[in-house]
Amino acid sequence: QVQLVESGGGLVQPGGSLRLSCAASGSIRSIYARRWYRQAPGKQRELVASILTNGIITYADSVKGRFTISRDNAKNTVDLQMNSLKAEDTAVYYCNILKYSSTEYWGQGTQVTVSS
Repeated sequence: QVQLVESGGGLVQPGGSLRLSCAASGSIRSIYARRWYRQAPGKQRELVASILTNGIITYADSVKGRFTISRDNAKNTVDLQMNSLKAEDTAVYYCNILKYSSTEYWGQGTQVTVSS
């Protein structure tokens, strides 16, 4: 089992920044990808950013150039730095781990609200 705990969400004005962090504990082996998803009210959950164990990083088109995903293997954390935030970035953000076995683990989510 893997436990994921997100932190860093909150209320920010348009154009502002937030940094989300996800701490992993438990059976942290054979991980293929560390990912951030988000789900806005009335919308499907979407993949925001992904970092593979080999270092390959991908972003959703909507966040390219504004969001940066990073990991700290020593601390077992994966962060999402979010800059130039827009109202449409408002959502619950979820941390996700995908293992080579195709097993997935999810955090409880953290709310990000972008509003003036």
